[in-house]
Amino acid sequence: MDYARETGGAAGTVLIPMRFVWPYGGRGVLLCGSFTGWSGHYPMTPVEGCPTVFQTICNLPPGYHQYKFIVDGEWRHDENQPSMSGNYGTVNTVLLSGESDYVPTILSPQMHSGSSMDVDNDAFQRLVRVSDGTLREALPRVSEADLEVSRHRIAVFLSTHMAYELLPESGKVIALDVDLPVKQAFHIMHEQGIPMAPLWDFCKGQFVGVLSALDFILIIKELGSHGSNLTDEELETHTISAWKETKLYLNRQIDVKGRAFPRQLVHAGPNENLKDVVLKILQNNVATVPVIHSSSGDALCPQLLHLASLSGILKCICRYFRHSSGSLPMLQLPVCALPLGTLISRIGEPNQRPLAMLRPSASLASALTLLVQAQVSSIPIVDENDSLLDVYSRSDITALAKDKVYTHINLEEMTIHQALQLGQEPHSPYGFSSIRCHMCLQSDPLHKVIERLAQPGVRRLIVVEAGSKRVEGIITLSDIFRFFLG
Repeated sequence: MDYARETGGAAGTVLIPMRFVWPYGGRGVLLCGSFTGWSGHYPMTPVEGCPTVFQTICNLPPGYHQYKFIVDGEWRHDENQPSMSGNYGTVNTVLLSGESDYVPTILSPQMHSGSSMDVDNDAFQRLVRVSDGTLREALPRVSEADLEVSRHRIAVFLSTHMAYELLPESGKVIALDVDLPVKQAFHIMHEQGIPMAPLWDFCKGQFVGVLSALDFILIIKELGSHGSNLTDEELETHTISAWKETKLYLNRQIDVKGRAFPRQLVHAGPNENLKDVVLKILQNNVATVPVIHSSSGDALCPQLLHLASLSGILKCICRYFRHSSGSLPMLQLPVCALPLGTLISRIGEPNQRPLAMLRPSASLASALTLLVQAQVSSIPIVDENDSLLDVYSRSDITALAKDKVYTHINLEEMTIHQALQLGQEPHSPYGFSSIRCHMCLQSDPLHKVIERLAQPGVRRLIVVEAGSKRVEGIITLSDIFRFFLG
């Protein structure tokens, strides 16, 4: 919303982008205030991923403003924000400074998600000057030296902090026995809401690998292929270890004598530094690394302590630099100014890595094939205008374990839309967010992106165009750490 355009303000008026937020729910929310003459109003829209939080952004001149909300037809004010009594009852107030050299504090501990209004971080709280009806915003700049300083400080943090610091005060880690039938294993994964589980070999007395959603994808594809050697009946008795052996032959991981050689389990010790853990995850292209401790050096008594992930490590970085974020100047940069993630090439730009997308009417078989062949963990599902509708991820495959759906479906006939509906649950296990599409804009500052990615259950952000939600790219946790480590 543009104050100069809406009120006929003079050209050259200095405006400040302000985000107004109503975080208390409602069917419809409007914003009204002194800047609308108390007669007009601005519609507010639900925040993506938070249907009870409504927001709108207004470009307002410096000075004193009053405002209220109209929630489901009733006048309301935010009791948690500054307020006063006036001609329109109790109203919220805000005083905007016109200082042109104002610099926002990023990752500020004073900011909280319950605030009904804050200076727009999407626009980096920069002043905007309206001259000919268009907005001109200068992107913040960070020198190459400052960029290297930021990376160095993060690298030092990762090198001096250990894996045991990732352990929560309480929690549980689910491991599966390699002699468990595959069918039962995937039912457990679906019911527990986990995308992978470490594998324990009782005979060897050690952890020997992991079972992941990708394994289930390969099994489903094998079941759906003609001349399959793996039938549904076999899944009743086919053990995880037998499947792993089959997988090695399918992937041609055999030696000159025709014997399969298993991939070594990628794991970390509690005293390994976080940088080494990150490198293990990136170099082996895995989502998590089991943290395993052997008491008194006895390798026959390993203890599974935790599943280290990039999300948990990123959360540690955010927590550590929360009160000294100014030491990382690169966090102020918008993601569009950084070599980060996979972005769709525009006309006149050099070709970049292609971004895989599918329509909801595409077959489930095409989605599974793309996940395997493109070696990606998720696929944006878009409409005919490439606007984001949903995301299909590897972990969504476990929904087929529900009610044995995989036994009576045709991968070529089932659409992605139908497959996604199978996974819809009224309640998400363990309090994880059930929101599927986590998004950001190219103009979002890096600190905002990493704060979102540090949330439990979030592994990627879909970069979209404001308003249309047209997909412009994707930023994953792996992208963030590859950028951090240069």
